[in-house]
Amino acid sequence: MSDDFEFLPHDLVPEDVIDGLTDQVLFEKRPARDDQGNEVSGLYNAWITLNNPSQYNSYTTAMVKKVILCFRAASNMRDVNAVVFTGAGDKAFCTGGNTKEYAEYYAGRPQEYRQYMRLFNDMVSAILGCDKPVICRVNGMRIGGGQEIGMACDFSISQDMARFGQAGPKHGSAPVGGSTDFLPVMIGAEMAMVSGVLCESFSAHKAQRLGLLTDIVPALKVDGEYVPNPLVETEMKTDAFGRILHGEPKTGEALAEGKALMKRGEIDLGALDEAVEALCTKLLLTFPDCTTKTIEELRKPKLNAWNANKENSRAWLALNMMTEANAGFRAFNEGNREVGREVDFISLRQRLAAGEKWGPEFIDSLMPGAGKEAAK
Repeated sequence: MSDDFEFLPHDLVPEDVIDGLTDQVLFEKRPARDDQGNEVSGLYNAWITLNNPSQYNSYTTAMVKKVILCFRAASNMRDVNAVVFTGAGDKAFCTGGNTKEYAEYYAGRPQEYRQYMRLFNDMVSAILGCDKPVICRVNGMRIGGGQEIGMACDFSISQDMARFGQAGPKHGSAPVGGSTDFLPVMIGAEMAMVSGVLCESFSAHKAQRLGLLTDIVPALKVDGEYVPNPLVETEMKTDAFGRILHGEPKTGEALAEGKALMKRGEIDLGALDEAVEALCTKLLLTFPDCTTKTIEELRKPKLNAWNANKENSRAWLALNMMTEANAGFRAFNEGNREVGREVDFISLRQRLAAGEKWGPEFIDSLMPGAGKEAAK
């Protein structure tokens, strides 16, 4: 290459601007490794980490903006092989939008939430449009919006204590930030209904069986040795009715034994990191442009569904902030272990059926524990 050659920059903003944004999203380039585990000179994997572990890596508005810029930057970096998207700690990859911010700022402000959802949509699109393969390193729970941004990734490798699922209809929203687009494509319409409507979460073992994960690895170490998740059935077997038990919760004595084993152990994500690095190496040992083209084509079922629905979903979610989302997010934010974090769904349905209107007093009366206070 000529000594006077200079690359043209294609980033939206300089790297120092990205670095100056919130420290609740971390960006770093880690050396790529060959198939012998040796660092490769001049080539890297970009790691984007949600760094809000005290709130289960839920994303605030500021975090969403930085994630977008980080993915755009990683996509353009000529020395980057793959992008690893993960969360800090071992409790959660991400549990979705920050419910405190939702409840205290966006509830009752549909125009503001509509602008926020533009950012959220751009975050999902930045993942789906990244020119590098994207690996979701699932270090813990992947719930709600966290499940949506996780499914937007190309590969997902999970520690096997993680859980996967949606929370929308239980907390005043609908999973139209990607899950209603991606779930039917990835696991089929019926199981998508179970996850999206009933908000029933899956274990990592079941998530892999259904097709949500590239691979799972153990994370619980007992007496220095990895053991599979002791709370779920990890062997491929069926019950008396022929139903597959793999990945389903244990019950009775087996569950009690599993909980006892968990108390003796500790979480160690070393195996997860090894598996992620191994996948990065597999990607390194391919033609880069052929890999990018293949990924672009294989993303199309998700991308087509996403692009067809994201704008009308954004509008609905904004308007919903006046009613059910207003109540649901506030209930989660204002509730606690004692009174719960959900509204009284039966009372809500009864009162709506009787013609009661939504309004501030109506929403206040739906908060967890409100009925007990009124009865005093």
